[in-house]
Amino acid sequence: MLGCECFCWHDKRSDYDEFTPLPQPQPFSLPSPIPDWPPGQGFATGKINLGELEVVKITKFESVWSCDSLHGKPKGATFYKPVGIPDGFFCLGYYCQPNDQPLRGYVLVAREREGSTPEVYREYDSDSDFPALKKPVNYSLIWSSDLDRNGCGFFWLPNAPTGYKAMGILVTDTPEEPDDDKVRCVREDLTETCEIKDTIHVASADPFQVWNTRPCKRGMCCKGVSVGTFFCSTYFVSENEELEIACLKNLDPTLHAMPDLNQIHALINHYGATVFFHPDEDCLPSSVQWFFKNGALLYEDGKLKGKSIDYQGSNLPSGGANDGAFWIDLPGDNNGRDNVKKGNLESAELYVHVKPAVGGTFTDIVMWIFCPFNGPANLKIGLMNIQMNKLGQHVSDWEHFTLRISNFTGELWQVYFSQHSGGKWVDAFDLEYIEGNKPIIYSSRHGHASFPHPGTYLQGSVKLGIGIRNDAARSKYFVDSSTRYRIVAAEYLGDGVVTEPCWLNYMREWGPTIVYDSRSELDRIINMLPFFVRFSVENIFDLFPTELYGEEGPTGPKEKDSWEGDERC
Repeated sequence: MLGCECFCWHDKRSDYDEFTPLPQPQPFSLPSPIPDWPPGQGFATGKINLGELEVVKITKFESVWSCDSLHGKPKGATFYKPVGIPDGFFCLGYYCQPNDQPLRGYVLVAREREGSTPEVYREYDSDSDFPALKKPVNYSLIWSSDLDRNGCGFFWLPNAPTGYKAMGILVTDTPEEPDDDKVRCVREDLTETCEIKDTIHVASADPFQVWNTRPCKRGMCCKGVSVGTFFCSTYFVSENEELEIACLKNLDPTLHAMPDLNQIHALINHYGATVFFHPDEDCLPSSVQWFFKNGALLYEDGKLKGKSIDYQGSNLPSGGANDGAFWIDLPGDNNGRDNVKKGNLESAELYVHVKPAVGGTFTDIVMWIFCPFNGPANLKIGLMNIQMNKLGQHVSDWEHFTLRISNFTGELWQVYFSQHSGGKWVDAFDLEYIEGNKPIIYSSRHGHASFPHPGTYLQGSVKLGIGIRNDAARSKYFVDSSTRYRIVAAEYLGDGVVTEPCWLNYMREWGPTIVYDSRSELDRIINMLPFFVRFSVENIFDLFPTELYGEEGPTGPKEKDSWEGDERC
């Protein structure tokens, strides 16, 4: 496997100046074809029932208007209308994306549910006598571009009838108001609020901005469904401000579009990432059972002696909250501690939590990896690299990455890379792949943060070159999650389908809290620096997470906000 070529999409083009139009974005496809998934209920059937509405994902578009520059930079954006809409379905809004990435997005189109159709699953019935979809009353012109080499673009907000919500914006290249049959508005009780996310375009001269959107409430129990449309405005919009457009709401409690257990295994076998560790990594992962078998101890507050942990974790306290009453530590003898700190790559496996995302239109396959020890930090100050003695160390380290799968097709859409206290989503076109459609995860040395590409990532000030180094590279140390995994939770499948291991419900800390004087270690470094950079370095050190100044073990996966909520970005 290590000899296979890796695939990564790159935007290959020469330098364009401000006056040279960019080529139209080209469609992106995964490196290998998507297989036929095992038969099931509603997963990867192309349609999803949301209660009164049935929706289809459209990924084919026709360009309406394009702008080439973004504050003089050769980026710009293109606005598209969906094409190939199935008979009986209606457009809810148009799509937009930057010009510097491949064409890969979607918008949902909708029709009212046909209750008599046997293949439509339904446990939701509305008391409303009003139709789920209605034409807009008319349109309001939000903004129009000046006539130039790009032509004119006109942006229209559908004015919804009373009790209905617009789902997106329309764009035309002529000043005539669009026909009211171009789009549909959705009854208000079938919608949820949405918010702006990433900025797609900012007009060079006018106060006009374009953003993509997402549901305000996100998590495995939330019902908001992203339509894939954009929002635009000529005034300032805050991140949490309620918009004039909405997202859909999934009111079908069966979540019939989620994969069943056989389909989950097929998805992991096909998309399971290979996790590469740094060539100099000396704090490798292990299985939780190996950690317990090799001398990990459970301590209770007020008692000096720890007790051995059953290899299944059956004698760990279950449930409750992280109240400080219990914690786990390394073996008591030095040889045992040193051995466990190194980890055991041969036993390592990924612990998988499968959950609904974006109102059940996506599946999040969350893959947790356990390392018995988090090594000390490596500081970068300009050209200086300083390996710390203790700063950053703690017993046990839980990190994860998440595969987000479209429930319409079973296609890998994004991967979330957990990076210490945050992380980021990376689109499928910006990943590296190995063996077909399996992405590569690069785990940083000592800290085990996840990154999509090899390199040095700085946690601190990139501009000043001051912060904690996260070094990621390929090596002979790796774990293939497509074969070495264990599904530990999938609540939506119901009781008894997946048996949760005992240790998963241990809600206390997986390591002791030992505060030591790391500040003196930092002060010695600061005193070595030229006077004119000391102030900047001190300010950045103050921003470092508090866990860097002590040996504090983390809580387990179920105690993380992302277990039920959305990933932290």
